[in-house]
Amino acid sequence: MDTKPAGDRRVRRTRAALRHALVELVLDRGFQAITVEEIAERADVGRATFYAHYRDKEDLLIGIVRDLAEDRERLLPALQQARTEGFTGLPVKYIFEHAEQEKPVYRVVLRGEGDGRALREFTDLVCAHAESAFRARAEELGVAPRIPLDVIARAWTGELIGLLTWWVENDTGYSAAEITAHLRDLSVYGRVWATGLTPSDAPGALDLAP
Repeated sequence: MDTKPAGDRRVRRTRAALRHALVELVLDRGFQAITVEEIAERADVGRATFYAHYRDKEDLLIGIVRDLAEDRERLLPALQQARTEGFTGLPVKYIFEHAEQEKPVYRVVLRGEGDGRALREFTDLVCAHAESAFRARAEELGVAPRIPLDVIARAWTGELIGLLTWWVENDTGYSAAEITAHLRDLSVYGRVWATGLTPSDAPGALDLAP
């Protein structure tokens, strides 16, 4: 039973309606073409109610990203397990499963709607989360990273977001579990292994030879 005050429930419902309205309008017409008035009308609330919750439509879009992050945190019970048992891939699977459940929202964010600020915020949140997980694992095992962790986290995040964008925008035929397994193997074994090559066969190998 929901024991939170009725006022809190109304706030959640209002914000959910505004988020849903923004996503529908953006996917239909694009972020730049819509107005606060149209968002409020689609959500069946007044303009004053909109401004009681958000400064403008950009603030609403950023709020959507932060809500996604909070939702995802609730879907990541495997994170601690991943830190203590190695790279299981389970946290990544939860991200793809969450994206599958919230596909319209992810499409709006990953397309860089607005001025791209929402996508940058999303990227930064994922990157910070990844760097924290990599750092915790390295410290736990007492190993020294061969590449700076901020570089590793940025590279990993870029790979994840690129794959996630392609996955939510297209009928790829891959389930969340399948795409996670591929990304896990790519992360663990590397691109050369993934393509079936040996290190000496890899593009640029001759350029790197002593």
